[in-house]
Amino acid sequence: MQRSRRKFLLGRALPIIALAAACGAGSARAEANYPGKPIRLIVPYPAGGGTDIIARLVGSQLSQRWGQPVIVENKPGASGILGNALVAKAPADGYTVLLGITTLVQIPWLYRNVPYKPDDLTPVSQLAKSADLFMVPRSSGIETLRDFVAQAKADPKKFNYGSYGNASSSHLNGEQFKMQAGIDMMHVPFQGSGPEMSALLGGQVSAALVDAAAAYPHIGSDKLNILAVTGAQRHPRLPNVPTMGEAGYKGFEANGWFGLFVPAGTPQPIVDKLGAEAAAIIRMPEINQRLLDMGLIPVGSTPAEFKTVMETDSAHWKSVIAAARISIN
Repeated sequence: MQRSRRKFLLGRALPIIALAAACGAGSARAEANYPGKPIRLIVPYPAGGGTDIIARLVGSQLSQRWGQPVIVENKPGASGILGNALVAKAPADGYTVLLGITTLVQIPWLYRNVPYKPDDLTPVSQLAKSADLFMVPRSSGIETLRDFVAQAKADPKKFNYGSYGNASSSHLNGEQFKMQAGIDMMHVPFQGSGPEMSALLGGQVSAALVDAAAAYPHIGSDKLNILAVTGAQRHPRLPNVPTMGEAGYKGFEANGWFGLFVPAGTPQPIVDKLGAEAAAIIRMPEINQRLLDMGLIPVGSTPAEFKTVMETDSAHWKSVIAAARISIN
């Protein structure tokens, strides 16, 4: 009786074991053959911006290397949340990829109702870093960050600062600077770095934290003074400009960044393959130079390195947002 029961159970188990083995073998083949069809590269912002340009640079190179189309799709809306959510909810097979930016680790602390969790996206490679430049009109006569603070304390009603958007990195950096410096100046948000730069050049704001990529074409202008730059190191194209830390204000080491992500659960071999290709593309001299010419700092990290950056930055921005009491809804 016992022998018959064992034979019966074994007979039922064998097809299940065989099915599991077949599924495992199929999955292994899919990973080994990746990519075997076109890839969607989602940009959660409008066409023409820095994120879109980087996506098309990297996407074009991936397509050439892999012999598969990489289709860039712009899905703007809700500060990037719509595009981020699309990828977070996509099949975890490596065929829907996100080109995300720093807002990914800021959004959870700014919005109450987000249709995805940060862990729903797996980091693949940090492609490039950006920085904010603390700039003032040259007509102000202000040459250093300490001079700016001294004048803002002496005449607080005279000073304000511009950012490239409410709850953007420049806004958060500006509020952190106000707290550290012990000054009070009004925040003037703009709809992007372009209008912000125009207001600064026109003297309509006392100062502005401008994204380096947007500011880069105006670096040689005789209308502006650059007092400091965010980030742990000086910007490679601005070797004479001190960091915020060197200028006397710590805690501005976090850079803005651009990076690739896939849905959580994507097989690690696919994540690693995509990450290695992306890093190799960033190291290409022509791509490296193009990013530098955009005012960006090329990176090309591994998935593990990028994950560490995200964890560190998430804790940093959470602290800044809580201290400044900034929220969207």
